Amino acid sequence: MEKRNAKPSRQIVVPGDILSTRGEKGGENTYEMDGKLYASVLGVKNMSPNGISVIPIGGVYMPTTGDTVIGIIEDIAASNWMVNISAPYPAPLHVNEVPWKVEFGDTSKYLNIGDAVLLKILMVDESKKIQVTMNDSGLRKLEGGQIVDIPYSKVSRVIGKSGSMIQMLKNMTDCRIFVGQNGRIWIDGDDENALVAVEAIKFIEANAQSGNLTDRVKDLIEKRLPSAAEE
Repeated sequence: MEKRNAKPSRQIVVPGDILSTRGEKGGENTYEMDGKLYASVLGVKNMSPNGISVIPIGGVYMPTTGDTVIGIIEDIAASNWMVNISAPYPAPLHVNEVPWKVEFGDTSKYLNIGDAVLLKILMVDESKKIQVTMNDSGLRKLEGGQIVDIPYSKVSRVIGKSGSMIQMLKNMTDCRIFVGQNGRIWIDGDDENALVAVEAIKFIEANAQSGNLTDRVKDLIEKRLPSAAEE
C-alpha cells in the first residue's frame, strides 16, 4: 500500500517565539535578531521554499513606517506619553515629537489620558520598537467628534478606489472624517449626520466582500438623510 505523506501540523506562534535558528529567510510578520528568526505577530507558522513567514490570526494591526494612525493616550510620563495605536507593541510619543515646547514633567498640560491624537509612524525597528510623531502636516490632537473602530483589514474598503468611498461619505453626511490605517476612524459633524456616517461605516465593515457596495452605501445614506439625496 502506498504511504501518503502526513500533512504537517499548524504551529501557533506568538510575538517573540523563535521560528528558526538555522538562518532561513524570513518572510512576512517575522524579524531577525542575533542569527535567530522570530515571530512578530500571533499567527500560524508557515514554511515554504521562499522561507518562513507567519500567517496572522485575527488581523492584528502591524504598524509600518509612514502609516498615519489614530492613537489614544493611555499613560503619561515626565518626557513622553504612551499611546494605544491598536498594535501589539507600545507606542511612546516623546516630547520632541510634538508641535509644542513641553518642559520636563509638564506632559499632562498638553495631552491627557483618553485624548485622541492623529499620529504618523516614524519608525519600526527589527525588534518592533515603535516611534511615533505629531511633527508633520495635519497631525494634531483630535478635539470633539467620536471614534469608531473597525478591523484594519477593512480600511481600504472604507477609503475606496482612489478615495471614492470616503469622499462620498464626507459629502453626503457633511461630516469631517479621518480614517487611520490602524482601523480607527474619527467622525465629527451634526449628531444625526454623524450617526448616519457611523452606520454607513459599520455597513461597509459588515459587507466589505460584497459587490456594488458604493451604490448600497449611497442608498443607505439617502434613506437616513433624505437631504443628502437632493444634493
